[in-house]
Amino acid sequence: MARTEGGHHPYPRSARVNKILQQVISDEMTRMSDLDDRLGILTVTGVDTSPDMRQAMVYFDSLTPEAKEVLEECRAQIQASVNAQTRLKRTPKLSFMADPAISSGGAVEDILRRQANEDK
Repeated sequence: MARTEGGHHPYPRSARVNKILQQVISDEMTRMSDLDDRLGILTVTGVDTSPDMRQAMVYFDSLTPEAKEVLEECRAQIQASVNAQTRLKRTPKLSFMADPAISSGGAVEDILRRQANEDK
């Protein structure tokens, strides 16, 4: 990674932590989906950590409707994996939310499709 003068990173710590958390959580969810069919195909689309690094919202997309329930059930296991694989002073408490950008994008596509059909 490129460094600027004084050893500072070119982007904020929270962005680096979000990226690391996304990778670790994604890897753990891949392992979990092999064991629990309720997760199905699940993608971690982003992580947003609070400024004090005590909480993190994990955004995901899944083909199964019960994925959020399963993630909440397994939160402690995922959090333990984050703790074991990262060198953070404290592990943020994870919360899970279906990514609103995915559903918004689907709504925009539907509108564009209807508009294209009306133009024909």
